[in-house]
Amino acid sequence: MNILTRAFSSSLGKKYFMAVSGLILFLFVIAHMLGNLQVYLGPEVMNNYAHFLKSKPSLLWTVRVGLLVAALVHIVTALQLAAENRASRPERYAIAKPFAASFASRTILVSGVVLFAFIIYHLMHFTLGVTDPQFLELRDPVSGYHDVYRMTVIGFSDPVISGFYIISMGLLALHLSHGVGSLFQSLGLRTKRNLNGIIKFARLSALIIFIGNCSIPISVLVGAVKLQ
Repeated sequence: MNILTRAFSSSLGKKYFMAVSGLILFLFVIAHMLGNLQVYLGPEVMNNYAHFLKSKPSLLWTVRVGLLVAALVHIVTALQLAAENRASRPERYAIAKPFAASFASRTILVSGVVLFAFIIYHLMHFTLGVTDPQFLELRDPVSGYHDVYRMTVIGFSDPVISGFYIISMGLLALHLSHGVGSLFQSLGLRTKRNLNGIIKFARLSALIIFIGNCSIPISVLVGAVKLQ
């Protein structure tokens, strides 16, 4: 515990914690997208997948708590590092030169805060049923399982919700396009030799995640994915 406390109190330790927590969240985003893309396989496949997850409550809640801790660690360390960076440069440059950093890197803190707000709403909407309690009552007429397929279609049939989701996925892609590369640097895995490859990987993975996630609400809105 003392080792963790000392590590968390140093800038280098904070960067490491932020990188590890970011990697955990990045892997979850990929797994979550792959699970959601099963909507294209129809209600039986998607509902069976959702039922399988819910049939393992201990594992499911372990993952949920772990992701919550990772998200909090990621946010807290990011805010602390940002505050330390500002404190180390108390006087602004006479002429700002934003071109030294990409737009993604300059807005990563803002995009992270907005994404956290989106995650809270997303959980209240689809997972906890706070905004739409009737979603939790939907049942697959064949299996009797929770009808996650129908919930997804009904939820994204609202253009406002779909629009908010697509914008949030754009911010996520922007965040990942810089953050994924940064985590390799914080973990000491980025070198001059692999720098270009890491940058390309970060941008490509961000683009794939954006397209994959956004394809679902768009498909619902245009009628490609509909109630069966």
